[in-house]
Amino acid sequence: MKSILMIGMGKFGHHLCQNLVELGNEVMIVDTNQAVMDDLIPFVTSAKIGDCTSPDVLKSLGVGNFDICFVCIGTNFQSSLEITSQLKDMGAKYVVSKANRDIHAKFLLRNGADEVIYPDRDIAEKVAMKFSANHVFDYIELTPEYSIFEIPTLPAWFGKSIKEVNCRAKYHINIIGVKAGEKTSLLPGPDYVFERDVHLLVLGHNQDVDRLLKKIRD
Repeated sequence: MKSILMIGMGKFGHHLCQNLVELGNEVMIVDTNQAVMDDLIPFVTSAKIGDCTSPDVLKSLGVGNFDICFVCIGTNFQSSLEITSQLKDMGAKYVVSKANRDIHAKFLLRNGADEVIYPDRDIAEKVAMKFSANHVFDYIELTPEYSIFEIPTLPAWFGKSIKEVNCRAKYHINIIGVKAGEKTSLLPGPDYVFERDVHLLVLGHNQDVDRLLKKIRD
């Protein structure tokens, strides 16, 4: 469990807060508009109305007591930049700021952000991959070269084990999970036998996975 401060409760901040609370974290939320916080108040540790561009408001929050401070302001970059900088000046341990553009990210990192997130860009990339590549049900980019893909089982693999198919040596991929319906089993052993109607979670270089997908399309 971590102690978390969230500033800016727009759509992204809202969803992030809900997930953080569900994972058992203690969350304080702050926004200039109480209406955007009303439905979250029963679930968070505390909620405050205030303009965090004001140093006095930030000081009153005790930012140094939080494990992580999220700056989720997306519509006013100047405010996001000012708050990020002030948080670090006031002793915030770790500041994560939301960015919409690369140039914003550069300024945020130079002005105190320990990490910058791009929720709009990241979801756009994920959706683009999912709907432009046949047979990709889900996709998580780990680096520009390596990703995790959820793909169907190759028909040629039905009834064979991971050891028999020799996935790592022959296809340069690692099978890190199998998904049947809503149930996902991680790290199947070498004796796991491939079945129909089961999705695979494969980790590998994007080009190697693309070559594997071509075999499905063929």
